[in-house]
Amino acid sequence: ADLSSLDPPEMKGLDELLARSMAIVNVVRPQENGTPQVQAPSTNSWFSSKSAKKIQTPLTAVTSVIDGLKRLYIEKLKPLEVAYRFNDFASPLLTNSDFDAKPMVMLLGQYSTGKTTFIKHLLKSNFPGAHIGPEPTTDRFVVVMSGSDERTVPGNTIAVQADMPFNGLTTFGGAFLSKFECSQMPHPLLDHITFVDTPGVLSGEKQRTQRSYDFTGVTSWFAAKCDVILLLFDPHKLDISDEFKRVISSLRGNEDKIRVVLNKADQVDTQQLMRVYGALMWSLGKVLNTPEVMRVYIGSFNDKPVNESAVGPIGKELFEKEQEDLLADLKDIPKKACDRRVNEFVKRARAAKIHAYIIGQLKKEMPAMMGKAKAQQRLIDNLQDEFAKVQREYHLPAGDFPDVEHFKQVLAGYSIDKFEKMKPKMVQAVDDMLAHDIPDLLKNFSNPYQ
Repeated sequence: ADLSSLDPPEMKGLDELLARSMAIVNVVRPQENGTPQVQAPSTNSWFSSKSAKKIQTPLTAVTSVIDGLKRLYIEKLKPLEVAYRFNDFASPLLTNSDFDAKPMVMLLGQYSTGKTTFIKHLLKSNFPGAHIGPEPTTDRFVVVMSGSDERTVPGNTIAVQADMPFNGLTTFGGAFLSKFECSQMPHPLLDHITFVDTPGVLSGEKQRTQRSYDFTGVTSWFAAKCDVILLLFDPHKLDISDEFKRVISSLRGNEDKIRVVLNKADQVDTQQLMRVYGALMWSLGKVLNTPEVMRVYIGSFNDKPVNESAVGPIGKELFEKEQEDLLADLKDIPKKACDRRVNEFVKRARAAKIHAYIIGQLKKEMPAMMGKAKAQQRLIDNLQDEFAKVQREYHLPAGDFPDVEHFKQVLAGYSIDKFEKMKPKMVQAVDDMLAHDIPDLLKNFSNPYQ
């Protein structure tokens, strides 16, 4: 009896909101018989240039920074990438799942440096498909992510799922997908971070000739998607082989994501550890061409207690502090995920714009009628000079240009004459996006993880 007298709650302002959103999408005629009717487009408007333009939703209509980036990508950046084949030269076109994916951490290193044990140590439990041993046990790329139950999913299945950010891996073929799997399990850490466990880098030519897929190409693809890349070393495996050097060089452009971990450091005493650390820094200096010193975390990341008989009480305290620093670095990843997405998006937009300038310059140098094959070969041979022309003409920084040798290899498979001419409107749209749309988007929303 008491409940019957209660009035149901009213949602005030909903009608006004619906009316405003309908006004954005539809053009409404004056009411006839009290019912608003959608105006049918006239025959003349079908052929007009204005009707071809899509009605864009304003930035205020998106619900988050990620939604805004999706819309900006589809409307402004993707047309430029498709027109100049940016996906063939750099990275595949982005999908919605790439924007919505959880932050990823990739582990790289030679065999038996403790990559799988490191993930197990962070999760404090085993995960499906984990194999640990002194020999090269992990023979495939394993993505450890959150799931409703413990199971492993084959690579071909995971690569075609629309809600997973791994569709781009299909370009590496079935030989790679047979060596790729996803390990799912319910875990609070995996709700925020996804881990990528990689096969140990082999020494000699085995890496390049006996793997049936492009190992460095796959690591480069994952490096572009990951938020942090951990390079693991062992006190007994400090030499950086030619193959490992090739893998590290494939991380070019992602140096800010790299962290170095000297694992199993309690296997040597304090004096030897000092020499090992010096040797590691010397080796890294030969490979990483940066004037700054790379941050190296020293510790023993496994379930066993620290071997105090070798390192002593001072070494144990050092390892604990280093471990806390690394764990704090990993805990910050979800907080910085939104900023990282914006950072990667801006980096991609700048790279796509420079790519369009390069293709436009090469297209301009091609003859109209005769001698196209000779002209293309001449342009490919003198590609460095063409890069310099583009840099001078558009006042671009040299560090943003792609690798010349890689660009030559991809360009050799195309006919430059078939590319689109330079379209200033497309480039201007990307410039406007970088100068106005993204700052406005960041002004409207704060970091959702804070």
